[in-house]
Amino acid sequence: MYKRSVFYRSMLAAMLLPGAALAEVEVSGYLKNETAVFTKSGQRTGQAKTMLDTAEHNAGDLLKFENSARIFFNGDIGEESSWHGELNLIYDTEGVDDYKGHEDYTQNDWFRELYLDTTAFGWDFRLGKQQVVWGTADGIKLLDIINPTDYRELNQNAMEDARIPIWMINAERNIGESGNIQFIVSQVEQNKIPGLNASGDSEQPFLMKGVDSISGGVNGFLNVTPALAAVAQSFNNAAQAGMLTGGTPIPSGLVGFAGLSVDGFASNPDPIGAGAPGSILLNQIAQFGLSDPTVAIDPNGNFWVTNVTSVTGSAPSDVNWSVTEAASAFEYMGNATFATFNSFAGAGMAGSSAGAVYERDYPDTADANFGTRYKGSTDGGLNFSFNYFYHYDANPFVDMSWRDAVTKETLTVQCAQSMDIGGGAMAPNPATDLTADQIPNSFAPDGSNSVSILLHNAAGEYYGAIDPTTFAANTNTNTVEMVMTERLNRIHSLGGSLDYALDTAALGSIVFRAEALYNKDEMQPVVDKRLLGIGDLTSSLRMQEADMFKYVLGADITVATNMLVSAQFIQFWNMDFIDDSRTCTTQAGNSYDCSTYTGEMATMHMSNGLYKAHEFKEFYSLFFSKPFGGSQEHRWNNIVMFEEDGGWWNRFDVEYSFTDEIIGAFEWNNYWGEENTTFGQFADSSNVQLGLKWIFE
Repeated sequence: MYKRSVFYRSMLAAMLLPGAALAEVEVSGYLKNETAVFTKSGQRTGQAKTMLDTAEHNAGDLLKFENSARIFFNGDIGEESSWHGELNLIYDTEGVDDYKGHEDYTQNDWFRELYLDTTAFGWDFRLGKQQVVWGTADGIKLLDIINPTDYRELNQNAMEDARIPIWMINAERNIGESGNIQFIVSQVEQNKIPGLNASGDSEQPFLMKGVDSISGGVNGFLNVTPALAAVAQSFNNAAQAGMLTGGTPIPSGLVGFAGLSVDGFASNPDPIGAGAPGSILLNQIAQFGLSDPTVAIDPNGNFWVTNVTSVTGSAPSDVNWSVTEAASAFEYMGNATFATFNSFAGAGMAGSSAGAVYERDYPDTADANFGTRYKGSTDGGLNFSFNYFYHYDANPFVDMSWRDAVTKETLTVQCAQSMDIGGGAMAPNPATDLTADQIPNSFAPDGSNSVSILLHNAAGEYYGAIDPTTFAANTNTNTVEMVMTERLNRIHSLGGSLDYALDTAALGSIVFRAEALYNKDEMQPVVDKRLLGIGDLTSSLRMQEADMFKYVLGADITVATNMLVSAQFIQFWNMDFIDDSRTCTTQAGNSYDCSTYTGEMATMHMSNGLYKAHEFKEFYSLFFSKPFGGSQEHRWNNIVMFEEDGGWWNRFDVEYSFTDEIIGAFEWNNYWGEENTTFGQFADSSNVQLGLKWIFE
């Protein structure tokens, strides 16, 4: 990221500085304060620090206290060229981590814009850091894909503020009487999405559930995976000590338990003859390891931090166990064998189990995006455009894989069938490797058709506390780590727009408009609950290419003299939507949904069954805008958006000019409806905002 920043800044400096040093510079700008408070009490996604953390914010608490100074520089270079710069100084006392002040390539970048306008060979060039707007839809970005977006406040910010300027070569020329053609070569940069990083941005008001599933401190698999591995270490220690076999030590640890699954243990009313249900024992081991917490602290204990088991309190009986309505990691992994957890355990030492890391693998500095647009109009008054953009999708995706924590070699995941090794014990057979389609839907009560997850490197060495080929302590003592790698995918975007004004006797002029966009090879999340059920984490939650078609149909009219009314219908069509329904049965005879399907990127979460997306997702919007005052110097706007499944967002804002230099603003953002929708999940982030801006020249 730093190398890319230096490259593009150096490029523009070489173009601008020689002429700019001799030019007269005009300076203007404004100072602004924005203060926002929550209008509802509650707990936001990612706000809890542990599973049992019930702390909430209250209505009236500060959401934002942001002070900023934006300074504009304009100058001429000769008679044919000019330049523009925009300095942005900003600080929000209520911001979380990287959201307080300056961050490169966000809406808080110091130099938002810095470009040169010039002409050559009949073309108009704008060279430098800038914004290019292709789309005009209300409340949503469709054709507006040249610049990435900062989603720190979801859709609340005005597009020109949320849009992230990037370095580009922008060339345009007029063709004929009404045509215009544009070519763009631009920097590769991603959308900024709260929580999509190693820290998880806990407390950020606009964390999406889908992101919380990746990096959240409680529900994110980045943090849940090491906790599961720590529990696996406790399982292995317990097996070797004979705690799972009535006191008989098992030197081979968990390898001989390929016939016992998580749900087989948890649903057993007394699995080890201790007079306690398996679900309670599982939770106790998960939370405290193998130590009495009143005597010693076991480093393998979870202590209710991450969501490994579903609990309502800290008492032993406060455990909810249901693979049918899974809400915790172990419940989703009901068919995972204890032998599977051997792969995540270390060499018998506390704290040596599997870990997880979050990394970025982005395009090189020399990579670029390429786009072109032709726009024109007909004699009949139809305005239209054709757009093409060959680019890295600004929406990042996350790949998951296992690797050797020491050598960093990517490991192979193997689905091994169980085999009878005598004495009623079963072990995974390293000579077998089932495909995803070969995993059974129903697991036998005796575990005879169970499947265990093994990890091995290119040399054939297996990982875990016990070597599954020898049943002895593993000579390969390297632990494993799950790697979440954030990437951008190269895609083709082909789209267009049109608008036409129709004069009517009853309603006056009605402007009909449309935008459409076809994206080839967007990334979609695919959930395979059958693989998740056996503990194959990296294969069960994967990203896969899909073609998408998105369009907006809108109509604008003016009523009551000068009030604009705009209505829109928006639909997203996933042309490679996946929906393979299945039902599976655990060793204990409990059934659960083990379908493979496209997950809902924004809201899939452990709390909602890893929410399934829609093949066709629809939104509706209604926008009003009206100036008021003696000289029409003030304005109010209101947009309401409704999404399929029942999510709502309404923003009402007023801009009031006290003088030509002092402008006040009021804004109310209200979210409500179904909590597993894009808008409904932010109900507790509803807010009122006041702003005051002083303009100077």
